[in-house]
This record gives sequence, C-alpha cells and structure tokens, in this order.
Amino acid sequence: MTSPLSLRPGAVLAEGVDAGVAAHYGDPFREQRRLTEDVGVVDRSNRGVIAVPGADRLAWLHSLTSQHLSALPAGHGTEALVLSPHGHVEHHLLVGDDGGTTWLDVEPGTIGDLLGYLQKMVFFMRVEPADVSADWAVLSVIGPKTGEALAQLGVALPAEPYRLASLPDGGLVRRMPWPGEVAADLLVPRDALEATVDRLGAPLAGTWAYEALRVADRRPRLGFETDHRTIVQEPEWIPTAVHLEKGCYRGQETVARVHNLGRPPRRLVLLHLDGVSEELPAQGTPITAGRDGRAVGFVGTAVRHHELGHIALGLVKRSTPDDADLWIGETKAAVDPALETA
Repeated sequence: MTSPLSLRPGAVLAEGVDAGVAAHYGDPFREQRRLTEDVGVVDRSNRGVIAVPGADRLAWLHSLTSQHLSALPAGHGTEALVLSPHGHVEHHLLVGDDGGTTWLDVEPGTIGDLLGYLQKMVFFMRVEPADVSADWAVLSVIGPKTGEALAQLGVALPAEPYRLASLPDGGLVRRMPWPGEVAADLLVPRDALEATVDRLGAPLAGTWAYEALRVADRRPRLGFETDHRTIVQEPEWIPTAVHLEKGCYRGQETVARVHNLGRPPRRLVLLHLDGVSEELPAQGTPITAGRDGRAVGFVGTAVRHHELGHIALGLVKRSTPDDADLWIGETKAAVDPALETA
C-alpha cells in the first residue's frame, strides 16, 4: 500500500522492498543532518505488523524465537529472531508487549511467511496471531529533540531502550537504541498516520536518511546484510535479539555450537568506499580480495552519509584481514576497524 505521507510535497518514492514510502523529500543530506542534530520523522508504514493477543502469548513466542520472552514485563519490548532448523536467520522481529497484546513489527514483504509459520504453531495455545498491518503503522522519530516532539502527543520519551509508553489516543511508543543516540518507534492507527505526523511538529525524512544512520551504526537488516546461510553471530545479533541462556527453540543447537566454538564463518564490517563512482554498489554485489581476486563476501546496504561519505555494510569471511585490498567491482573498499564486529 502507498503511504499518504509519500504524496506530500517534495516526496520521491523509494523502490524495492521499501516501495510505498518516501526515499526522501527533496534533500536527503539535510534530512540526515536533521536526524542527528535536531529531530525528524521517518515514515516506515510499509513494515508489517502482527498482533498476538492471548494468555499464552509470551510463553508461546518464547518457545518459537531466539529471545527470552516468557517473563517480558508489560510495557517492555525487545528484538527477536525466528531461525530455521539449521540455525539460519529467517525473520527479524521488533517486539512490544502492552500487557494484553504482544506487537511484532517486521520487514516489508515478510509478514506472509512469518504469519503462516506462527499460525501453524498455535496448536492448543491460547493465542490468536493476526496481520493488522491494514490498521496499524510504524513511524520512527529520531534525533536529540525526540522527547520534545513526543511531548506534542502528550507522552514522555521512555527512559530506557525498548521500554514502552502508551499514546493517549491509542498506540504505543517504543524507545530504540538505534539509529543515532535518541530514537523512538511509534505504532499508530493507520488512519491517524498523517494527523500524528502533523501533531509531532517535526519535519519528515525519508528512508535514505534512516538507512544512512543505520549503516553508520552498523545495525544489520534482514535481507540486506543476510542471506540464506546467515547465522546469528555473523551480523552480531547477540545480545540484542538472542538470549544465550534460554530453553530450547528451533535452531538453538547451531547458536550454541558456534557460540561455544567462537568462530562464525563470516563477520559484519563497515566499509569506506573510495567514492570515485557516484553509483553505489547494489545489495549482493561480491566483495573481492583484489580487483580481480576471489570473492570474500558481499555488500549489504551501501549509502551516502552526510559526514562519512560513501559507506556500506558487508558480510565477509572471518579470515579476511582488516587491511585486505578489497574491491567491489571497480570501487575500492576499506574496513573500518573502529566499528567492526570483534
């Protein structure tokens, strides 16, 4: 579905999985600076939203995901993964529980497969997972003045990451530890999307700005920094989305084995690109050791950052040295050792 916010003046539509929302509103670099220095609102209403009411919801989700959810207090959130039987990452979930319903928001285009899996696993549990994307939408408020913007809605910014607050007119606020130093995700009624943005009083920013901050923060995104072989240690989803001391769940054996051995086959790195070409490498482009050398990984998300220039996240073989002569096609790349995964 196309967001009404993408029809506002200056909007340029995003493509690919983010189609339906705005890539930017005329000046993506200015939008990035606003998200780091002031405050802006990013339309992420293309994300899927699943509501899981029912008395058994937390114990049930606990048994199906990588996260410890059985004792999640009301008013708290977290991140979680659904893994394949072999421990490969299939779904990434952002979670919030309001005391009566657990809310999951997920990557665009993934809700059908995820909901199908969840519904198959209900059995005799008192849960009713449902796709409510047509009724609920996600917004992200980002920047040092996020608290001031939320005050316009009559709600205070939660003090801790992943804590929730209720919006007076319905919906939730979940403080996020990324992107940037201050951020919050809002779950709002879809028919109140435009009114909520107007009440926040903060300018709109597009997905280009959001993705630039995400890449700079070295935060992986499902389907961009992952492939069909990705295990949780590679993009470093521990500890944000994986609890290493919880009970059995699908894929746990692989998580435990790699954790105990301490050697995942690949690692997530932040790459600085030489910027000679104005064209950014596409997701999935091979990263090679040497211009015509062997492939050592692939590009996830490449962006133009307002301070760092052309940067990208890549998943490379763990044996690849930090000072390796890396190339992405005709573009030279260098690992940022300050931000790489240990």
